[in-house]
Amino acid sequence: MTHKPSDRIALEVPSPKRALERSMRGDRGIWIIIVLLSLISLAAVYSSTSSLAFLQGRTASFYLFRQFAFVTLGLATLFVCHLIPLGWYRKFSFLGMMIAIALLIITLVAGETHNDATRWITILGITIQPSEVVKVAMILYVAKVIEDRKFETFKEFTLYLMAPLGILTLLMLWGSISAGLILGGTAFLILLISGISFKHISKMMGIFFIGLILVVALAKATPLFPRIETAVSRITTFADDGKGDTFQADHAKIAIASGGIFGKGPGNSTQRIILPKPYHDFIYAIIVEEYGIVGGGAVLLLFLWFFFRCYLIAKRCTRNFSSLLVIGLGLLIVLQAMLHICVNVGLLPVTGQTLPLVSLGGTSFIAVSAAFGIILAVSRTIERTEMKKEVFDET
Repeated sequence: MTHKPSDRIALEVPSPKRALERSMRGDRGIWIIIVLLSLISLAAVYSSTSSLAFLQGRTASFYLFRQFAFVTLGLATLFVCHLIPLGWYRKFSFLGMMIAIALLIITLVAGETHNDATRWITILGITIQPSEVVKVAMILYVAKVIEDRKFETFKEFTLYLMAPLGILTLLMLWGSISAGLILGGTAFLILLISGISFKHISKMMGIFFIGLILVVALAKATPLFPRIETAVSRITTFADDGKGDTFQADHAKIAIASGGIFGKGPGNSTQRIILPKPYHDFIYAIIVEEYGIVGGGAVLLLFLWFFFRCYLIAKRCTRNFSSLLVIGLGLLIVLQAMLHICVNVGLLPVTGQTLPLVSLGGTSFIAVSAAFGIILAVSRTIERTEMKKEVFDET
């Protein structure tokens, strides 16, 4: 059979759905979790900002559109981060650590203070919270250093891990005790998981414990570390079973208790008018009040499911950097979520931590989006490597 010269081999043109699937590679479970948390965020922020809108003379939809813009920016950040090759993250890890320390020093020297906390700086007219960026940079650095070095001596361990982590933690404690504790706790868990000598880790913990005592003493005797006094006061109030200023904790408990099994319904929260910053620090309490134990339980399960997916991705990794990066970022996000939830239900003293990918957008929302994107970048790389291996085996 002959063909005419005009005949051409038909080129396969991928459908829009197929093109989207090719560009959005990575763990599908995590993609689903991201979409669900983003939708929950829009609904919860729209409801919880009604009192803020009234006080500022704005319409209720103003903050809905603002959060939609943050969700869009966050998803764009996530999408870009998930496309970046892992080699770039390896190369950026040391520079990222230096930038992180520089940002915290700038915050210490020229930061903006709100509600007695110095956590923000303004760059090119944009206000950012460096501590949120620092958390991600720290995970990248720790994963890279552990992959590169064996830490046969405590001196090497001190120089490349303990000293940088100690500096970061001290600078974080200046503006936010809870953020510093999350940073230190996440780093500690990564070191345990990585298989580094327990003697090194135990020595580090002893030094850090002594350092924490000195920080508390300095906070009592000098103006240094102003947030320590606030943290001690909150812990004392919590330990004294409600003696002291428990306004926030009490109304969060009321919101949780009044939600029942199925909640009051979307937009029917009463505590959103009373609770300070219900769209930030207490958004989980508002979710439970409006959607009940069912809604609150669903949010909790999403974060647990997310960490399970991270565990599955880490098991498929062939290099320490990738596995520690996924587990570290997963721990970072889940620990912050658990801290937020425990505070909202009255299991821990009040802190200022947001619910990742749910609370009203800001630096935290974008940084968490980047963390999700990096995890998906690892998953995407694994999929591409496995696909190439299958093709090679078939040929």
